[in-house]
Amino acid sequence: MEMEVERIQNLAFNNQLKELPPQFVRPFSERPENTKAVEGVTVPVISLSQPQRDLLVKEVAEAASQWGFFLVTSHGISPALIKRLQEVGEEFFALPQKEKEAYANDPSNGNFEGYGTKMTKNLEEKVEWVDYFFHMMSPFSKINYNKWPKNPPSYREVTQEYSKEMLRLTDEILELLSEGLGLEKKSLKSSLGDEKIELEMKINMYPPCPQPELALGVEPHTDMSALTLLVPNEVSGLQVWNDNKWVAVDYFQDAIFVHIGDQLEVLSNGKYKSVLHRSLVNKERKRMSWAVFVVPPHEAVIGPLPPLLNDHNPPKFSTKTYAEYRHRKFNKLPQ
Repeated sequence: MEMEVERIQNLAFNNQLKELPPQFVRPFSERPENTKAVEGVTVPVISLSQPQRDLLVKEVAEAASQWGFFLVTSHGISPALIKRLQEVGEEFFALPQKEKEAYANDPSNGNFEGYGTKMTKNLEEKVEWVDYFFHMMSPFSKINYNKWPKNPPSYREVTQEYSKEMLRLTDEILELLSEGLGLEKKSLKSSLGDEKIELEMKINMYPPCPQPELALGVEPHTDMSALTLLVPNEVSGLQVWNDNKWVAVDYFQDAIFVHIGDQLEVLSNGKYKSVLHRSLVNKERKRMSWAVFVVPPHEAVIGPLPPLLNDHNPPKFSTKTYAEYRHRKFNKLPQ
């Protein structure tokens, strides 16, 4: 019999909740109230319609090296599609609990796809204030439509259309990043598995929280993906670590947030930084975000790219399969 998982959304909307249950209260040094983000620093915003290719490559490479994070505008994805994606995600989370539980995942058995709440492995660990829905989006051979929400009925059509746009944008960003390393524009894509590259969709739902200054939606981490392409709703909460401080990322309408993940840091031998980031929660409003993780297939072997290495720039990372990398990251083993 599997354990009944307490969903954060249910906890939040149970109006008796005046204070945060202890399993959500972060250690003193991690609380947002004690680790405030700096004001007045803005993250890089890059327009993909910049006509001068060499300038665009330079902007992207600088943002990836100095921040590991940037926003892209003029990315060619229609605001209407982004809005529909957000609507179908919100409609899923508004369904009756029983209907959502039909999609419950079971990470302890390696079944990550479906509806979930991050549970802790041990009692000392704190729980994050978030429920989520996770599923494969691409390639077609890896999709299991039974794991996708049937409700709302347009979920599949909208998400498939969004998936096509994500593949196109991924190609474009990987080409710019390849050129930024002085490599042929297809280099990074082919190193990540080419047409076998996988896209994973994760919808994060952060309900209103009675004491947001004590909690975290998602604790500080880097993504194990190569890239993460994210759109949030208008409630801000994302913060990125830069220059030894947290920087708050403001809502920017119709922009796509681009995170450099661990695999690109490894491939670039550390030139591009995998961005440390966290997510705060809000007292009055629910925050949501739609993250698409761009990852190599499990069997892909990822290590620093040979053309970047020489006597002055020896490999800083070991070479291993993505499956092995994941295993180590999940189990907090050294890479």
